[in-house]
Amino acid sequence: MSWVTRHVWIAKPVAFAVRQRRRVRQSEAAFIVLAVMVGLAAGWTTNLLRALAHGMQRVLYGVTVNRVSALGEIHHPWRLIALPIGGVLLVGLSLLLRRRRAPIDVVEANAMHGGRIPFTDNLVIAVQTLFSNGAGASVGLEAAYAQMGGGMGSWLGQWFNLRRADMRILVGAGAGAAIGAAFGAPITGAFYAFEIIIGTYAPAGLAPVMAASLSAVFISKILGAQPYLIATTAERIISLREYAAYAVLGLACAGVGIVVMRLVTFAEINVQGRLKLGRYRPLVGGVLLIPLALISPQVLSAGHGAMHLNLAMVPPLQFLLMILVLKMLACTISLSFGFRGGLFFASLFLGSITGQIFADLVEMLPLGISLDHTDAALVGMAAVSVSIVGGPMTLTMLMLETTHDFALMGLVLTASLISSAITRQVFGYSFSTWRLHLRGSVIRGPRDIGWMLKLSAGRIMRTDWSAIPGDMTLAQARERIRLGSTKKVIVTDEDGRYLGIAITAAVHDPAADEEASVASVARLEEVTLSPATGIRETLEAFDNAGADEIAVVDGVGRVLGIVTEAHARRRYFEEMETFQRELYGES
Repeated sequence: MSWVTRHVWIAKPVAFAVRQRRRVRQSEAAFIVLAVMVGLAAGWTTNLLRALAHGMQRVLYGVTVNRVSALGEIHHPWRLIALPIGGVLLVGLSLLLRRRRAPIDVVEANAMHGGRIPFTDNLVIAVQTLFSNGAGASVGLEAAYAQMGGGMGSWLGQWFNLRRADMRILVGAGAGAAIGAAFGAPITGAFYAFEIIIGTYAPAGLAPVMAASLSAVFISKILGAQPYLIATTAERIISLREYAAYAVLGLACAGVGIVVMRLVTFAEINVQGRLKLGRYRPLVGGVLLIPLALISPQVLSAGHGAMHLNLAMVPPLQFLLMILVLKMLACTISLSFGFRGGLFFASLFLGSITGQIFADLVEMLPLGISLDHTDAALVGMAAVSVSIVGGPMTLTMLMLETTHDFALMGLVLTASLISSAITRQVFGYSFSTWRLHLRGSVIRGPRDIGWMLKLSAGRIMRTDWSAIPGDMTLAQARERIRLGSTKKVIVTDEDGRYLGIAITAAVHDPAADEEASVASVARLEEVTLSPATGIRETLEAFDNAGADEIAVVDGVGRVLGIVTEAHARRRYFEEMETFQRELYGES
């Protein structure tokens, strides 16, 4: 093969790929097709991960038909060695990878990195979650589902070199599609994408997100997965007193959610942190879970089987209280000691128990109200999950699609909105963003703030500033800086370190002592910015200092540039306008 022939053979597919990338970026229909491809991949990976996790549990625990959490008791306690085995697998994985940073999850990627996720990060999170759930740790697989679905969207988006806004939508579509496939609930998947991953109901994302979710549910059905359904009361008349009771349940569920998140943090910092176990945390965590599982297997895994068992059998109040405490402890140990996974279904299970406990307590009070245990469990499921995971409409749609009961939706939405409001007011974070906050991140949700982080003082500063030595006399300064030449000058010491900003008019003030130093008339001595200071902090500095210009200095105080308030605000509003246009699909 000649060089020319070989060159043409390589150039043709490259040119074809470039044309396809351009077509996807410019065509809404092509973008929807790409979202469908992501949805199909998300549905397939969701079912694969579920099958692998259940296969691990069959091998380790000997379960066949039932879920491990639905076992009445552990007939062979030696099988609980599976918990520390899961810890050993996680330790081995960490030793093998020797990663110096935490993998980027879909929420962090969409909030700070424009949807870009290294594909190895998706695999790491998926394998860690698979080992954790398969070994019986009290975590769910939903984190792995969403990560792999969103990761597929990120990978394809990067290959097609999509714009930032399109990339974020595709990541959200993939993550939402995976959740939709897990529950057989496409509308739930779409709301999950908007509320939990994208952070806003973007009009430009409606069609691709819904298309991805529908295609994921379609592939899930093709693979034989059954939709997640719960039977409820066929007919009901809901009184105002019941609405009030379920509103109180929403308050209680917010409390449960906040306690769980606080417990995980407390155990992570004050218990596990002091033990200094390092990479071997999961092994110790697995050992600590064994006595809880011996008391009741309902603490194992996410709790799918246990929840259905409790809804069918309606256990007594004392048993439910015990399971609530044990499950909260199991979730705390699992997450704080290094097992990987989410609290999506675990929070649903906790909510179902909370709702049933609440129904029992209401019946004990002389209020003349009797709540259906299944209804209370369903409302509690949504309200606790909203507190921990976020997304009131996501959980409301999940309850609708799993029960087909429209009458119940008013109660679910009431409790969910109250739980969400109380959690935001008292705690301020969902579980995923709280964990990122503890690692030093500034995000409070999935809304895109990455563009603001890039718009730093170092990027918008001017470098054409004038400077004079601080020990120069005013008389000398007047000779050097003429009136009308500049309004202000930077004052520095002999090493170029910042001493303040001097107004030209103050230097030429006739009442000032000509022998005084320039540093004596400088102002804003303590007000500086670093090159990494974000745009919001920069604007706050202008407001707090009442300044028109602020110097940007390095780590030792040498002046690098200067930022003016007018330029900072103009750049902020330009970027905000660009973000809004992308959000509504106008760019």
